[in-house]
Amino acid sequence: MGNKFVRAIFPGSFDPITNGHLDVINRGMKLFDELILAVGRSPVKNQLFTPEERVKMIAELIRQRQMLGVSVESFDGLTVEYAAKKKADVILRGLRSLTDVQYEFQLAMTNRAVAGIETVFIMTSEQYGFTSSTLIREVASLGGDLSNLIPENIYNRLKQRLKKTKHEARNSNSETNTNGQNTKRKT
Repeated sequence: MGNKFVRAIFPGSFDPITNGHLDVINRGMKLFDELILAVGRSPVKNQLFTPEERVKMIAELIRQRQMLGVSVESFDGLTVEYAAKKKADVILRGLRSLTDVQYEFQLAMTNRAVAGIETVFIMTSEQYGFTSSTLIREVASLGGDLSNLIPENIYNRLKQRLKKTKHEARNSNSETNTNGQNTKRKT
């Protein structure tokens, strides 16, 4: 039996990308000839960075860490449709907990039934089992130290974005007085 080229996609919001994601990516690189990080646009998640910003940040990480065979793109729509468009053989998913297993199992079965694509699961390392992008955003918004959970350049951008968001919120609130009336002058 000859060697077969295997292309995988690793879909996610990556808002922001975490060391847990990188752990799954590094181990996925050993399994697949090509790994495409597919940055999705989620209609239900409140996202901090635009898909374009996330792609740019991840591309920088790929270059810095010399991740050969790894690329990043954003996509809209169903993951299985994107996988078919990219001619992916498998979908890579990371698992953190038993809760993830139940959800991901159902998703993998649906993807196989709908599109005939297989899913490969990688358990994240123990030190990242509790980490999620949502939790990272929440802790960062409260000023928590995340330096051991996300790459340094991502951490710096996250702090900048949250500072900008807080500044914009303060300016927006200062335009309304205590009675709820708009105090901004019209010119």
